[in-house]
Parts: sequence; C-alpha cells; structure tokens
Amino acid sequence: MKILLVDDHAIVRAGLRRLLSAATNAEITEATTGRDGLAATRAHGFDLIVLDMNMPELGGLELLARFRQQTTAPILVLSMHSEPLYVTRALEHGAQGYVSKNVSPDELLTAVRRVSGGGRYVEGEIAQTLATQTASTVSGLDQLSARDLEILRLLAAGRSLAEIAAALGLGYKTIANTCSLIKAKLGVTKTADLLRLALKAGVS
Repeated sequence: MKILLVDDHAIVRAGLRRLLSAATNAEITEATTGRDGLAATRAHGFDLIVLDMNMPELGGLELLARFRQQTTAPILVLSMHSEPLYVTRALEHGAQGYVSKNVSPDELLTAVRRVSGGGRYVEGEIAQTLATQTASTVSGLDQLSARDLEILRLLAAGRSLAEIAAALGLGYKTIANTCSLIKAKLGVTKTADLLRLALKAGVS
C-alpha cells in the first residue's frame, strides 16, 4: 500500500510514519505543504492520502477540493479541529474519513484500514457530536461556501487580503468582494466580528 502523508509538522509526520510502517508495511511518501502534496499525487498513484487541512498558505477545504479534483485516492483527514461544521464540510467535499489529532493510535489504524479499503470512518467522539449537534447550531457559518470558509480561515490565521489572493490564485478585488459578501451573509460589518465567529467555530 502506498500512503501520502500531508502535514507541515515534522514530528507529526515522523510519528505517523513509524505507526503506519510498523502496522501496515506501507510505502510512505511525505509532503510538507499542500502544493507539494498535490504535486506528489500528479506524479504518483496512492492508495490513501492522510491529510492535515490546517496547512500554511493553501489549506482547508480549498486544499481538500483540489486533491479531490485530481485523484480518486481515498482521503483521511487528520485534523486538530473536531467542530461539527468543519467535519461536515470535509466529508461533503470528498473526504472518506475524519479523525482528530487526539485520536488513539489503535483508532487511527482502524480509520486507515477502513478508508483505504473503500469504506468511511469518523472518529467515535466526533461521530457522537455530529449525531447530536448540527453545524447551524454551532454557528451561522453553515451558509458559507467552501471558498468563503477558506478565506475566513486565512483571515483568522492573520493573512492579509493580498496574501490570501496569492495563496488561492485569485485577484485582490475578488478576495475583497468575497469578504464583503461573507459579512453580508453573516450580518456583520467588521472584520473583527468575522474573526470572532471563525474562532468560535474552529475555522482557524
């Protein structure tokens, strides 16, 4: 089995490599950025992609959508976020599985086997939360598109509009106009209010 690990933290990749190599005899490829991960999928075929969506520059749902456009390999999201909104959107945009970085090694291996075998898997605690709480009860962000959420994530990470435009390959005016539309959708007028909502929902 060939697995691609996409995570910007070296210690996380090293731990995952040891765990997966010992348990599955998989051939592991590592990528430190979303763009490197996308390049790897263009050059090689993988049986599974383990993806951290909280990456610098290109990340989040935008990154997941781009992976989904260029590969049919199953994607297991391994994220620091366990909020219902983020989990639901990831699954809607093509992830076959979702676990948090607090997951136990045994459950992570269960998720890897299930997803690489063509199934779906959501970490037990997250699944329980999803069953009792919808995204709309967590925040008003459920009405935003994947692109809206990605721009919001980058804003919350401290990026300027110009930096966001460069990361997403869009024009500055497009980003500025989208920010205005996001504010209108959420009924706020200040960027600070957008950031507060983003942090509350874990879109950061």
